[in-house]
Amino acid sequence: MAKRSFWKRITIWRYAFLTACFLTVVINPFLNYHYDINLVQGWFQSLGVGNLWVVSPLEGIESILTAKFFYMPSLVGMVIPVTLAFLMGRVFCSWMCPIEFLSLLTDKILGLIPKWGSKLKYRKDLIRLSKRALWFTLVAELMVTMMVGYPMFVWWSPPGLVGRETMFYAFYKVITVEVWIVVIVLLLNLLTRRFFCRYLCPLGAVLALIGKRRQLVIKYDAAKCVGCKVCDTRCPMGIKPSVGESQTVYCWNCAECVDACPTDALKFVWRDSGFIRLSPPVKLKED
Repeated sequence: MAKRSFWKRITIWRYAFLTACFLTVVINPFLNYHYDINLVQGWFQSLGVGNLWVVSPLEGIESILTAKFFYMPSLVGMVIPVTLAFLMGRVFCSWMCPIEFLSLLTDKILGLIPKWGSKLKYRKDLIRLSKRALWFTLVAELMVTMMVGYPMFVWWSPPGLVGRETMFYAFYKVITVEVWIVVIVLLLNLLTRRFFCRYLCPLGAVLALIGKRRQLVIKYDAAKCVGCKVCDTRCPMGIKPSVGESQTVYCWNCAECVDACPTDALKFVWRDSGFIRLSPPVKLKED
């Protein structure tokens, strides 16, 4: 039961990619303002690289609902994130989102506390809601958007706020009161790991729906599983890979369980590469 070597751990590459994405968001406004370097503009709600623009699917949907017409550049901008979610699932949330970077950084800091580090880093959930809360959040978000006639997630999106507040500071040397939304999201992590991501993020819900039949999945091999359930304790989303829940819509392909498994009972596979489910379909138990 040897652990994976350092460079073979998928999570190391995830941490590196998350860091690169976070630095892109927080450094780019300063490059735009102070050095007039405009190759990359905006942030993850609407990000431009040269003439290529990428638009968040939820913000694009809300814009269509409020404007009541299809804006072609917005539709084209959604192609890349929609395709990514269809192929690889909710990987924006686990591999690119600045909120996940800050949450992961919080976990690492807690893990350094003497004696209590490991328990705090992989702390038990103090509050657990039904997993279906994520879908109610999405419905509520869209209903409020249609009632007020304004794309609400553009205003309060925690991932978007990281980029927007950085831009405000770079250009105007001010930070708005909305930054408290980000602070509250991070504080909720102290109660339940990734509480916002699990239950309250409508963008995550959209990406999860698109990626319900994603091509990249974490296969659970029951024949190799020894029942240690280490993977369950490592999952920041509170699902149980030890019974095949990594194949459900609630998994965001972060690879924490894959790296934690001592017997390689969990691994990434493509559905069209001869993937055979080695465990019966899992019916999630609502908490």
